[in-house]
Amino acid sequence: MHAIPLYAIKRGLLTVAKQGKINVFSGRILEIEGLPDLKVEQAFELSDASAERSAAGCTVKLNPEPIIEYIHSNIVLLKNMIANGYADRRTLERRIRAMEAWLANPTLLEADQDAEYAEVIEINLNEIHEPIVCCPNDPDDAKSLSDVVGTKIDEVFIGSCMTNIGHFRAASKLLAGTKDIPVRLWVAPPTKMDASELTKEGHYGVFGAAGARTEMPGCSLCMGNQAQVREGASVMSTSTRNFPNRLGKGANVFLGSAELAAICSKLGRIPTLAEYHESMGVINSDAKNIYRYMNFDQLEDYNKTASEVVMS
Repeated sequence: MHAIPLYAIKRGLLTVAKQGKINVFSGRILEIEGLPDLKVEQAFELSDASAERSAAGCTVKLNPEPIIEYIHSNIVLLKNMIANGYADRRTLERRIRAMEAWLANPTLLEADQDAEYAEVIEINLNEIHEPIVCCPNDPDDAKSLSDVVGTKIDEVFIGSCMTNIGHFRAASKLLAGTKDIPVRLWVAPPTKMDASELTKEGHYGVFGAAGARTEMPGCSLCMGNQAQVREGASVMSTSTRNFPNRLGKGANVFLGSAELAAICSKLGRIPTLAEYHESMGVINSDAKNIYRYMNFDQLEDYNKTASEVVMS
């Protein structure tokens, strides 16, 4: 995700300095191609971050399969909402019927063959060998890990709409067996459903043992109006934005992945590339299990409740 501003900077299409600022994304639509097998949750991270580019919108070209998987899951979720009394039932039923109609004929929008673009930015993922972070306090100020290695970190936030359940499993794996971490770690899954599953799987126990502060699911520090970091703190955050004073007065906030954030919380600083890769070994060896998403049609409790709903 952070490769997008980094590569734009390299091309001279984006500048960090406010005076005479260049921003090729401003007011435009981002069309992202080349990652057709992403899960919808992963694609959302890219589209969600288009707001930080000042773009007017974003599309991500996916194959039908991950979208079909996601819609099957959401139909079960909507039926659960009906069973639990969410209003308005008629609206939820209309959405379910529209989803079922699409599943019967799953067609997707395509770009015109002769489409012309303001710019085309090609990112070769094989060239990216280290994490990319956005530096204090501007989501455009993208730099490689090597440029910020060793920076002291006082607080870490893992949460916001930029995270999903897989990120919290990964953070738990990285923190397993750790106690008395040297930073103040905030953990806030985006939804109560995520929190429930993470609790069942034992991850909240790992966070608690490490000394993390588990927040009510939701925005938490990301909005800066539910909680804030200490004044002047240096922070590694998974949130969407790091504008001045957003997470706390005078805070210096880096934006990075949940995995990098968890490693920072253990070390109290931004790791070296070698330390990062060494830590990530435990993730890479179990990635398929860690990065399972909330497929409600595959969760027994949700499936059972959904099966009891009779559409009117």
